[in-house]
Amino acid sequence: MSAVLCFGEMLLRLNAPGRQLLLQTSQLEVCVGGAEANVAVAMAQLGHGVRMLTALPHGPLGDTALGELRRFGIDTQSVARSEGRMGLYFLVPGAMQRPSEVLYDRQHSSFSAKVWTTSEFERALEGVDWLLLSGVTPSLGEASADACERLLSIAAERGTRIAFDGNFRSKLWALWNGEPQRRLHSLMDKAELLFADERDMAVVLGDAPADDRFAQAAARAFAAFPRLERMATTLRDEHSVDHHTLTARMLHRSGTSTSAPRYTLAPIVDRIGTGDAFAAGVLHGLINGLTDGESLHYGLAGACLKHSIPGDFNRASLADLQDFVAARGFGVRR
Repeated sequence: MSAVLCFGEMLLRLNAPGRQLLLQTSQLEVCVGGAEANVAVAMAQLGHGVRMLTALPHGPLGDTALGELRRFGIDTQSVARSEGRMGLYFLVPGAMQRPSEVLYDRQHSSFSAKVWTTSEFERALEGVDWLLLSGVTPSLGEASADACERLLSIAAERGTRIAFDGNFRSKLWALWNGEPQRRLHSLMDKAELLFADERDMAVVLGDAPADDRFAQAAARAFAAFPRLERMATTLRDEHSVDHHTLTARMLHRSGTSTSAPRYTLAPIVDRIGTGDAFAAGVLHGLINGLTDGESLHYGLAGACLKHSIPGDFNRASLADLQDFVAARGFGVRR
């Protein structure tokens, strides 16, 4: 049985080696990624049955992405193959006070053009306890946005629990008249678990200045979305590209507030995918009946460890997260 279904587009990431600018070198490093696929891999690494619902093009690029899923033991029976192209993104790694930058090249991809049938969604949801998707997917175009709405409606009717990661991508929404406020509001309205911060809530519910911005944003989310039980986020202080301080908070509809310890991250190896690793760790804890505090700490552990791992995927194991939470130190393990 697959405990978790992740729905979203898989991508190839291309970036210059080291800290070079994108076209400063004639070589590019390539890896497979994508927000929902990142969560799928992280959950599989933590021992969960995971199914990926996506569309990949025929040919070697799609084969490579499919092979990565299979390598991590992810159920690929709901991966559709079709004509078209693979979505890409280019990463310009930052350094010191120069921030990283992402350049998207994913229009007209096999995934964004895919028209999903109700039967495909129903088969993908069979035996699934949780459905996870993010705000990246509806930002890709009308077909993808409509697919998200239909999939969440079917999942809600079946009693599948829904986790939604805000992941607002202004560059993608700007490519079409997608009405992100309306569409994201409709999707968040079906979620029980929401990964979001005050910036996501400002997009969906409008600005609301307050001394405690996340708590105020969560209160407004609980008022707007009756199904919502928990809202969680990481909180990051950026001293430079290579030096951050990271913590996390989770609020429950009952009013309970949970905080995690603060960790210093320096030097950072790769920031991409850290939010997805956080979502996977929190979901792992909740699935296993851990307290909100324990679940939040596992999420933060996943996020922190992902900062040390190159590429989009978090390859940290459950034992790695357990050692991190238990503060077992940095000695060489022999």
